[in-house]
Amino acid sequence: MDDLHDAKREAFRREVDYLNRVLGARILALLDDPAVTDIIRNSDGNLWVTRAGAGTQCVGTMDTGQAESLIASVAATMSLEARRSSPLVQGELITDGSRFQGIMAPCSLSGSFAIRKPARLVYSLQHYVAQGALSERACALLEAAILRRRNILVVGGTGAGKTTFLNALIKAASELTPTHRFLIIEDTRELQCVAPNKEMLRTSPPDVTQQDLLRATLRMFPDRIIVGEVRGPKALDMLEAWNTGHDGGFGTIHSNITTPRAALTRLEFLVSRATPAPAQGLIAESVNLIVCVERQAEDRRAVSQIVAVEGFDGANYRLQPQDIHA
Repeated sequence: MDDLHDAKREAFRREVDYLNRVLGARILALLDDPAVTDIIRNSDGNLWVTRAGAGTQCVGTMDTGQAESLIASVAATMSLEARRSSPLVQGELITDGSRFQGIMAPCSLSGSFAIRKPARLVYSLQHYVAQGALSERACALLEAAILRRRNILVVGGTGAGKTTFLNALIKAASELTPTHRFLIIEDTRELQCVAPNKEMLRTSPPDVTQQDLLRATLRMFPDRIIVGEVRGPKALDMLEAWNTGHDGGFGTIHSNITTPRAALTRLEFLVSRATPAPAQGLIAESVNLIVCVERQAEDRRAVSQIVAVEGFDGANYRLQPQDIHA
């Protein structure tokens, strides 16, 4: 058995070494830079990098051969083959868990890819306060909601910082309720939790979906169920879990319009993919707070509003905006 494990470790080491050679010194340096969050190669050859607090800048070019070799090599580490009939490669880099999306010809002219690095630093709510992205009053409100086991939904558009803020909420909950058992479900490894009693679960499509994991977690004695990003019909399972004795959950939802009503409309749409039954009542009972995060000027992310969901009167949600700007 030990020889088998040694052989597997050696095979994995060789695979990592090979991928590192393909990535090259420049990409490896960017992956190692704690300020870098995203690395993008467009089909015109330009290489773009996003750094926290500094926005996105073009840092040079990458030739087509290297880009296509990189995509094909990442695919190989996932036992996939990048070719014209299957030009999309989605997964994680085995080197550091970065999220990878590659697109080959004929869908891309010369091989494009995007790398989203996992968060290395988990910011506290007080860090957001110190950066002017969250008021002291809002911080106190969120901490009280965590202690009261309110279900919190974080809404924002692409690049708004939803996952980063969700990590801050998880950190606060881990510190405020250290005896709680956390069950965390995500599609790619992006969330971090310092709680001593936790289980980090990841989907494995198409065999194991977020919906499957949500149902399984109910039999694993969770105090808090946290969903990295609510997508598709599994939104119904999350709401039912939050509404059946497993309150105190967190989740994020994507919405191009960053308002509480837009988030609720988006949630209704996702639930409708699982059932034709009206969902407003369940949503109003399950979601207690909506936190809107937005990408503002100079690449700054901030909490723009917090709204309490107080019910549904048969026609409209009863929403109570919270005073967070004092």
